[in-house]
Amino acid sequence: MAATMQDGQPRESYVYLHHAEGHRVPVQIRATPIRDDSGNIVGAVETFNKGFSPEKTERRIRKLQQTALLDPLTAICNRRHLESRLKISLLDFQENKIPFGLLFCDIDHFKNLNDTFGHNLGDKVLRMVAQTLRANIRDADTMGRWGGEEFLVILQNVDTKSLLSIAEKLLNLVRQSHLTLSDKRTLSATISIGGTLVRKFDTFDSIVDRADRLMYQSKADGRNRITVG
Repeated sequence: MAATMQDGQPRESYVYLHHAEGHRVPVQIRATPIRDDSGNIVGAVETFNKGFSPEKTERRIRKLQQTALLDPLTAICNRRHLESRLKISLLDFQENKIPFGLLFCDIDHFKNLNDTFGHNLGDKVLRMVAQTLRANIRDADTMGRWGGEEFLVILQNVDTKSLLSIAEKLLNLVRQSHLTLSDKRTLSATISIGGTLVRKFDTFDSIVDRADRLMYQSKADGRNRITVG
């Protein structure tokens, strides 16, 4: 406060004040000069905000970011983040002709799995599939949970051949993953995939709907397969 009254510059600092009960409390202190009508400094006001520190503020920001962008069950991107990334990809394609593709993935027979083994095990299967997909996409790509047992993968700068190659890899890796049950049995899952490349007049809804329809075509053709169109 003395320094602020001397040079007129507002200041803030993070300190740990000693509480009457003995512990230290993190406090943010701000000092602001008070001036008269002629602009002369006649005093200063000091405000205290309990519980603030740079580290705590950063942790809170990171937590809020994670809450906003991550699906809490699977710890992968949520639909909100996927929608944002897809809009950016569409804009890049429209303005800079950067191609991209979508993979719409759905766990096969998931309702039957939940009915047979219970929702706790169903959640474990969701996490297993989610983490398998996330761990095996390229750094430039984005994947997340679209809703329920559905996942969306946004593949940057791909053609039909590379899109199909990535989809086949993901299909096989999910098929090879499994959970070990308490009685030593193993439980595995498969996915059906619809894959498509962005087209000249695509909108957000048109490309998602097309990938979704292609995924349902994979379901109709017997599941555990890829349909590209």
